[in-house]
Amino acid sequence: METTIRPIKAGDNKTIATIIRQTLTEFGANKPGTVFYDESTDHLFELFREEGSVYLIAEMDGQIVGGGGIYPTKGLPAKTAELVKMYLLPEARGIGLGKQLMEEAIAEAKKMGYENLYLETMPELKKAIRAYEKAGFTYLEKAVGNSCHTGCDIWMQKAI
Repeated sequence: METTIRPIKAGDNKTIATIIRQTLTEFGANKPGTVFYDESTDHLFELFREEGSVYLIAEMDGQIVGGGGIYPTKGLPAKTAELVKMYLLPEARGIGLGKQLMEEAIAEAKKMGYENLYLETMPELKKAIRAYEKAGFTYLEKAVGNSCHTGCDIWMQKAI
């Protein structure tokens, strides 16, 4: 099995949006105030053309199985970006691909000059939370920035 991580392409929008919504549904996290209902989920290629952002696509044997990115969410402290839209299909979990995807996203953030990463998640995504903890993210008391994702009630950060 060959795995690849690459930047998003225009033709990836529909597939990655489906993966994000499918994953949220799988974990019962397909609720208002999340990326499930965020219109930008259908236009990630365009969204991640913004300066200071990058979205990476994970593939297994040439098939898209997930993705994740870095975004300069409004209202975050200086030199801080948000780790966003990290989702993998079931067959891509537990093989180190998520860790690799996160590490590559963090490396891209460092290249862009960021010093801190922030993320928002939900209790339903227990395995993701454990992965963030293992990667060195620590908990915050409240949301930072203006992601508008009111359905997320776990906030974490990491110095990079």
